[in-house]
Amino acid sequence: MSIATTHPAEAPHEHYPSGLLRWLTTTNHKDIGTMYMTFALVMFFVGGIMILAVRAELFQPGLQLMRPEFFNQLIGVHALVMIFAALMPAATGFANWMIPLMIGAPDMALPRLNNWGFWLLPPAAILLTLPFTLALFGIGDGAIATGWTFYAPLSVQGGMGVDFAILAVHILGISSIMGSINIIVTIFNMRAPGMTMMKLPLFAWGWLITAFLLIATLPVLAGAVTMLLTDRHFGTHFFNAAGGGDPILFQHLFWFFGHPEVYILLLPVWGLMPHVLSTFSHKPVYGYTAQVYAFIAIGVLSVVVWAHHFFTAGMPVPALIYFMFSTMAISLPLAVLFFCWIATMWKGAMSFETPMLFAVGFIVLFGIAGLTGLILADVAADAQYHHSYFVVAHFHYALFAGGIMGVMTGVYYWLPKWTGHMYNEKLGKLHFWLTVVSFNLTFMPQFFLGLAGMPRRIPDYALQFAEFNAISTVGAFILGFSQLIFAWNVWSCVRGGAKADGRVWEGADGLEWELSSPPPHHSWEVQPQIK
Repeated sequence: MSIATTHPAEAPHEHYPSGLLRWLTTTNHKDIGTMYMTFALVMFFVGGIMILAVRAELFQPGLQLMRPEFFNQLIGVHALVMIFAALMPAATGFANWMIPLMIGAPDMALPRLNNWGFWLLPPAAILLTLPFTLALFGIGDGAIATGWTFYAPLSVQGGMGVDFAILAVHILGISSIMGSINIIVTIFNMRAPGMTMMKLPLFAWGWLITAFLLIATLPVLAGAVTMLLTDRHFGTHFFNAAGGGDPILFQHLFWFFGHPEVYILLLPVWGLMPHVLSTFSHKPVYGYTAQVYAFIAIGVLSVVVWAHHFFTAGMPVPALIYFMFSTMAISLPLAVLFFCWIATMWKGAMSFETPMLFAVGFIVLFGIAGLTGLILADVAADAQYHHSYFVVAHFHYALFAGGIMGVMTGVYYWLPKWTGHMYNEKLGKLHFWLTVVSFNLTFMPQFFLGLAGMPRRIPDYALQFAEFNAISTVGAFILGFSQLIFAWNVWSCVRGGAKADGRVWEGADGLEWELSSPPPHHSWEVQPQIK
């Protein structure tokens, strides 16, 4: 793809609000992207502190630090915060920052909607965490204690923390749907002249599929939690077996959203990965078309496999067989992506700057998530592993090693473009190695705990599980505190450092690298021509 860019004369000085007013009223896609990323980083540490308290309790057998009820609340809110308030806003921040730059658009298509979509997030995050504070003053019995899945009948009988979480999820869902509509309209209507869909950057393709998945599945989650709310307060019996309802119905509705949500979190990361691998391998992306069709196949398959999350709930055998095979089928397009990533690196002149380290680490560790997912997709094996620490380890390899390390890959890759400054490379590499080693120290023992039969979501356990739990807790604290290096490196880069030129990385290819670092307030006042 060749690019003919036109550099207009400097626009006359325009007055933009400054200080707090700038951030409250901005409709500029870069400002909104920055706010999403900042919010995500703050909530990442909020969720991290919660789970470190959980791991501290699990350091030794016996109840050490907290009541079982509070333990369950921490686990549930940790998961909701990490998924809805950290990973999803981080991915949306990338979309806001990068999609207009990559497709030659001056801004997002619906800028006011963009602003509103962000400012729904802070109140929702407050709603999720407020019940902890209210409980200190004797109001209510704390936050949601059902885990992030809201399973009935526990959620029907739970305290007011469940209501807070239902309202928070509604608000977060509205924000995500608005962001998705904005991304779809922007990609379809605002691409540079000559940029056909099959010339679209892979990151934009990854987000396009993500946006359609969000619009398809979030209304189902909204319906499920609204039915739950009416069961709790208005005398309905959708999920109450005593009144003729079916608690398994809730699981079907929840996981129709909950399984595509895994791909919603990962598709943007899979989209940015080829850009990073191509840049630092000094080779073109391998298998562009194959990756596009793999994204589409994963998007389609993700909405027809939901029931593998409750194989042990008593489904008919034909349903078990269908969901087993359809779940395993997703491994085929995912294998295509892995092949293309590895082939992009194959015989390349690789250099290992921090983004490349994170990208290679992502491929290895996310590969473990994929392989252990195949084990859980097997009906017979899942009967043993279901609701055990094997599952906890598996989905952290998917969502931390896959999602969060993927986000860190993108941050290190594009941060110099955003700020105009280079980050500290030595600190970046230290952060990578501490993260990878401590992550495996935390979660690899949990595979063995699950195989040995330790159930998840328990604050106390038998003595036979003590050693692996102690190792896991030590790893978790190293993992948590090593993220402070990341926060400091980002902050230092924003404040200053060595100047980055427009290209930033030797071998980087794409429209975003044609602009200065940082890009001008209006990204593309004159759209480039794609030849």
